[in-house]
Amino acid sequence: MTPRPWRSVVLAVVVVIGVLGVGGAATGLWIELAGNDATRFQGLTEVVPWDEALVAPTHLAQPSATPAAEPAPAPEPAFDLAQHSTSDPASPWVIVNKQHPIAQDHEPADLVDVGRARVRAVAAPDVTAMVDAAQQAGVRLVVRSGYRSYVEQAGARAEIEARRGFAHAERYSARPGFSEHQTGLAVDFDSGSDPACNLQTCFARTAEGVWLAQHGWEFGFVVRYTEQNTAVTGYAPEGWHLRWVGRDLTAWMHEQGTGSLEEALGVAGGAEYPG
Repeated sequence: MTPRPWRSVVLAVVVVIGVLGVGGAATGLWIELAGNDATRFQGLTEVVPWDEALVAPTHLAQPSATPAAEPAPAPEPAFDLAQHSTSDPASPWVIVNKQHPIAQDHEPADLVDVGRARVRAVAAPDVTAMVDAAQQAGVRLVVRSGYRSYVEQAGARAEIEARRGFAHAERYSARPGFSEHQTGLAVDFDSGSDPACNLQTCFARTAEGVWLAQHGWEFGFVVRYTEQNTAVTGYAPEGWHLRWVGRDLTAWMHEQGTGSLEEALGVAGGAEYPG
């Protein structure tokens, strides 16, 4: 018997449908074709090609490998604002203000000479580095004073009070026992370019005052009393009075825009003395 081409096509379609398991309808069609004309298939010589790509079960396909997720970078640790005491007079972060006095007999054990002043050895390298950097920039910083004992502060306060009155002294000069100078970490500077403004509010407008306000933090110094922080510190602006606390803290304060040590370290301040 000569095989009929259309029969081959039908057979191929049925085989594919049957293999894929497309419901009972396909199986029924196969049975019907085979039953109605089974003898016509006996002499079939054409071979139906097996298309593996067509009949392969898709649910057995191997999933593509998913690349491993990159680990999230560890967050940078927060700056530790509790690493030094704010009440120990030997601490680089000690705060002395109208609310927090210093012991009358306190004198740092590591005082060294820098220019015409004595400062603690821990601060001395940054004092020298700052003066040298200013000089390279054409700015003439002159170290005026550093450490003052309780007795020396009492004399300085009495002189100002006699000259300018009690109210003026309260705004610009600490009472003995309440002065940062007794820590050995505070430094007063003069202007080499405009000496008439030394210890005057116009110091902030001199080349030296402007440079200190812009660059003091780079050497671990804070301009301690400014117009912006007067309510917190309790003192009128003094652009010449700087306090060393170390470069780590001043860099953090500069980044945060924090204007006083009281605000940075969470210590009370204000214009009134206790009692």
